[in-house]
Amino acid sequence: MNRFTLERLEDNLFRGQTEANGQRSIFGGLVAGQALLAASMTVSEDRPAHSLHAYFLRPGDIRVPVIYDVDRIRDGKSFTTRRVNAIQHGRPIFSLSASFQVEEEGGRHQNTMPDVPEPDSLESDESARMRVVEQIPEQFRGAFLRERPVEFRPVTPKDLFAPESREPLKRFWFRVSDRVTADRMTQRALLAYCSDFGFMGTAMQPHGMTFWQSDIQCASIDHAMWFYDDFQVDEWLLYDCQSPAAAGARGLTFGAIHRQDGTLVASVAQEGLMRLRPSAKPV
Repeated sequence: MNRFTLERLEDNLFRGQTEANGQRSIFGGLVAGQALLAASMTVSEDRPAHSLHAYFLRPGDIRVPVIYDVDRIRDGKSFTTRRVNAIQHGRPIFSLSASFQVEEEGGRHQNTMPDVPEPDSLESDESARMRVVEQIPEQFRGAFLRERPVEFRPVTPKDLFAPESREPLKRFWFRVSDRVTADRMTQRALLAYCSDFGFMGTAMQPHGMTFWQSDIQCASIDHAMWFYDDFQVDEWLLYDCQSPAAAGARGLTFGAIHRQDGTLVASVAQEGLMRLRPSAKPV
């Protein structure tokens, strides 16, 4: 995951490299993860990130690096706050606020992890994709077949070419494919990156929509995360995603990320655009 080695240009200015993803714009999770990492690089290591709130403002240009401008809003006794603008071509494409906290002991509780099959008993997403590659429209085939740095094992796989209405619930195991020897701040930045994969599709399920339909326009609008415990992104994590509502061509999804031992390590929330293009709207 060499995309998570940022170049420091100035005390509060960093540069991150983009990655080819088979699409015209940068994957939103990459910008979110790099922005959190940039913020973390201006904070003491004994204050891990505990939350982030962000907006996706413009599509990112895959051809050029991203500049991260960090604003050191506050350094308090227990909490530190940072604001980050991700910039390309002189304009912000993404805005993030993140909070960091000195570690403290306190009351603790969590929801129970769902009872699902272990990842080793499930088919990998890559294997499933290879079985249906000939059915992918040519304009999407490059993105569909690209090598992914994250491995997925869906608990309830679905047929991309015969979409059916399903309850707005999705569960899958995931992990970074390569061995990751990184500090805590990089682990949390990598989890922010991973958290954007497949998440928004949960809200599309009741409507029989998929990302591979040419008549659907999809984009992340905002993203929020809360971190509770440590983890390794190269070890299996369960993503439990549920969408409580969709309206106005937008879908809202909540997610819980658990370690394999059942410990809740993060919560996620995102609203995304799920728009039928004009030619696809009912007459």
